[in-house]
Amino acid sequence: MSKWLTKRNFIIALSIVIIILIIIYIIPVSVPIILALLTALLIDPLVQLAEEKLKWKRKVAVISVFMFILVLISSILYFTVNKLIGKIIGFAEQAPELFNKLSGMWIDVQTKMFQYTSGLPIEVVNSIQRESNTVLYSMRESILHILSPEQILLFASDIPNLLVSLIVYIIALFLFMLELPNLKFMLFRRFTESTAEKVRIMVTRLNAVLIGFMKAQLLVSFIILAVAFVGLLIVAPKYAVVMSLVIWVIDVIPILGSIIILAPWALYHFISGDVSTGTQLAILAVVLLLIRRIVEPKVMGSHIGLSPLPTLIAMFIGLKLIGFLGFFIGPLVVILFTTAREAGIIKLDFKI
Repeated sequence: MSKWLTKRNFIIALSIVIIILIIIYIIPVSVPIILALLTALLIDPLVQLAEEKLKWKRKVAVISVFMFILVLISSILYFTVNKLIGKIIGFAEQAPELFNKLSGMWIDVQTKMFQYTSGLPIEVVNSIQRESNTVLYSMRESILHILSPEQILLFASDIPNLLVSLIVYIIALFLFMLELPNLKFMLFRRFTESTAEKVRIMVTRLNAVLIGFMKAQLLVSFIILAVAFVGLLIVAPKYAVVMSLVIWVIDVIPILGSIIILAPWALYHFISGDVSTGTQLAILAVVLLLIRRIVEPKVMGSHIGLSPLPTLIAMFIGLKLIGFLGFFIGPLVVILFTTAREAGIIKLDFKI
């Protein structure tokens, strides 16, 4: 028993406990700071490029790159949100007329159901009516729940927290971009020469992988944007520009993505009697979903050095364990493990 109670084992056990506590209590409230650090690492190659090519000092390069990215993201968000809010306001103004129209359509549907089921047993007819009314009631309750004052107030109460997190993220991103060389120096100063060399190899590989990861996501997103735009030009040319941009932004949500926009849109046209448009929108939704699920693992695998199967498995497990961020963190964990093994930090040379 005493052979296990050594100083080394005590330090290892204490380190494990501290890591578990950090994962449970610290990381969930530090998401903006962690995202800021990861973003700073992703942006750092641009800063270094500005330093080398334009002969700028670190601070000037950081400020220039930071402002460029801030203006770019703000412009995209402003254009998309502004257009989306305009459409939402227009929908709200037309909502009473729309609900009256939907009520009339539902009466027509019930009339047609009576005609089609006139020759069926009364029990079957009653069952169909009950199921139809249940579906309609559930949809109505869901819409009323989303639009209820309580839900609106709950969303409004979260806005200050979101704004604080956004401000912390922006400030932390700028400071991390400035201090990244000092942070790297402080980290490497704690390593031995051999360990430092292994970590440098690992960091170099990770930088290449992260850049490849961003390229892959960008490429897939542009494919989605192009297909959505062309499809909507055929189906609904009036809304092609705005809705393709909205789908492009929403599509980053794992598993669902563009379905969130296209499925209700298609359902509305089915209910309103425009089966052709509803079918075309449904087909477009399936096509975009297939592109995301089939193309993304292959493109990401080719850019980050993983084959499609481990990439897909890592995405799925990360999504199930962590949620939205896990969809991106999963492959990065696999990459981190692979690069650590290639650098000699982790050794798995064994046989069973």
